Amino acid sequence: MEIIIADHSGFCFGVKNAVEKTEKTLKSNINTIATGDLIHNPQEVNRLKCLGFKIENNPTKTYEEANIIIRSHGETRGNIEKYKKLGYNVIDCTCPVLLSIYKRIQKAEEEGYKIVIIGKREHPEIIAMSGHLKKEPIIINSVDEAKKVVGLDKLYIISQTTNIYEKFFELSDIIKDSNTNVVIKNTICNATKNRQQATIELSKTVDAMVVIGGRTSSNTNKLFELSKKHCKNTFMIETIDDLSLQEVCKYNRIGITAGASTPAWIIEEVVQVMDNYSKDEFMEQVEGSITKIYPKDVVKGSVIYVTDSEVMVNIGYTSDGIIKQDELSSDPDAKPRDLFKEGQEVEVYVIKLDDGEGNVVLSTRRVEGLKNWRKLVEISENDETVEAKVTKLVKGGLLATVFDINAFIPGSQVATTFVKDLSPYVGETLECKIINLDEKKRRLVLSSRVIEEAKLQKKMDEAWENIEVGKVIEGRVERLTDFGAFVDIGGVDGLIHISDISWKRINHPSDVLKVGDEIEVKILRANRERNRISLGLKQLTKKPFEEFMENNKEGDIVKGEVVNLLDFGAFVRLQEGVEGLVHVSQISYEHVEKPSDELNIGDEIEAKILEINPESKRIALSIKETKEKPEAKPRPQPKKSPKPKQEKAPEYENQELEHNLGDLIAAKLDENEDSEE
Repeated sequence: MEIIIADHSGFCFGVKNAVEKTEKTLKSNINTIATGDLIHNPQEVNRLKCLGFKIENNPTKTYEEANIIIRSHGETRGNIEKYKKLGYNVIDCTCPVLLSIYKRIQKAEEEGYKIVIIGKREHPEIIAMSGHLKKEPIIINSVDEAKKVVGLDKLYIISQTTNIYEKFFELSDIIKDSNTNVVIKNTICNATKNRQQATIELSKTVDAMVVIGGRTSSNTNKLFELSKKHCKNTFMIETIDDLSLQEVCKYNRIGITAGASTPAWIIEEVVQVMDNYSKDEFMEQVEGSITKIYPKDVVKGSVIYVTDSEVMVNIGYTSDGIIKQDELSSDPDAKPRDLFKEGQEVEVYVIKLDDGEGNVVLSTRRVEGLKNWRKLVEISENDETVEAKVTKLVKGGLLATVFDINAFIPGSQVATTFVKDLSPYVGETLECKIINLDEKKRRLVLSSRVIEEAKLQKKMDEAWENIEVGKVIEGRVERLTDFGAFVDIGGVDGLIHISDISWKRINHPSDVLKVGDEIEVKILRANRERNRISLGLKQLTKKPFEEFMENNKEGDIVKGEVVNLLDFGAFVRLQEGVEGLVHVSQISYEHVEKPSDELNIGDEIEAKILEINPESKRIALSIKETKEKPEAKPRPQPKKSPKPKQEKAPEYENQELEHNLGDLIAAKLDENEDSEE
């Protein structure tokens, strides 16, 4: 057997550069992540993971210092800026060819060209290219798509770097013929061109071709397509484990090529194993496979005949195998003749080598079970979900089936909240994650709670994106408590404290709200870490005092309700919800000892506004001013005592008095004259 390796196989310069940069970065002992596979080769990526390389799809800065690798296929400009803002050390491992393409298409776009990319829309290289443009490019990957690009002016056509030359120019020519001012720029990497050409030339001269590379690698798949055109015996593998040595050793001259992401150590391993494998060894293995069968093996066979109760199978062993009805299918009512026909190839599970009559005891039911277990293992490794049909309520939880395999769902893993009675779940189908799987012990434990938690978390994350203090948002009242109302605002609950429900005094939230109400609320405070949101309802209405000031002025007559009585006056709640004070002296024109002598709490009264103080928000009211002032009654005069009668003096007495008075006056005048002299 002759083995020939094609020129230009394995790592291209860009991939080699990315791997070397990453290895160097990992040696710094700083946390290093990437948003996807560094290159399209799972084995090489796994090797780097062993060195500390991590992959995070949606990275957030959780380390004090961390590196983020921009993989060889590139990244959008927006994402790179986001990583820098998060504080990552950005290690750009983008292929240099791609970096030059970014500059080229950006310049063409500035010159007014519409960019057309020929390649797979979902390929990370194409996504990155699009992310370096201001406008969305046209992306095509087939003749039909190319024919739809018509009547446009100024097109700039480029290619995915790993494209096939013939395909690129075929699609480019179609577009050029249907549009004006078309520029075609071949951006297929020279390394890709050389590798493809070397593969074509080698595939024409050998009996078989082996193409090595990751199954998700675009350039590896294109090498397989090109090789298959010239050599029908072409095998595509990721590692030597994928290669059937028995099959490939039939050929004398074998060619090997490898994709740009295939490391040299994988190529060397394939060559070495093939080189050490001879046809004699192949024959020995074939002969050994015919004669050596053990219990628990799964082997292929051919149906010899079918009866109403059993199936006889030729498995290439010294004795034929027999499948009893209970080992045919997981369906106990299934009939052998409905399932199998003579000559049909089947996979069977070896139960035991001799049933006492010289037959090997086989089972097809258990093969299906083994396949299902393998499915479950794969689902578990990929962190995917399963649908579990709940069949029974058991102690501690629920019994369910997945692919006809029994599974247990603990009670604590059924829902996000405690469920006292699990019986309603019997007969239901639940979406679950596998939390424990032991194939050897046939133990399978599921959780539907983690699915619900993930959905709730996603819903909560989406809701928090809309949370902004001061924003008005719609919500639904979910429950009422003594201290407030909880409102669902699109995935998260916020609390309206009782003091923020109304400007008026209320005894309970139910005075204003009821469960199910659709309302608008204002976000007052928000704490993402503690998942707490404070909402306000009254903040969307005018303050009562402001409304009162708009509706009333001093001298107006207003109506209100007596809400409190104190020794100095009565407090009255007015229509707008504000309270005014009627001083005890303003209750009545008559003297009132205390307000409770005239008023009761709950009384509806009219009052006149005496004074409004905007600064202190105090309102002085008067009840008596709304009534007519009564006329003042005359005060009763005290009775006067009669003056005692004076007896008239006798005339002579009066004459004597007058005489004496005259003498006194004359004497006084004489004194005055003497003093003047």
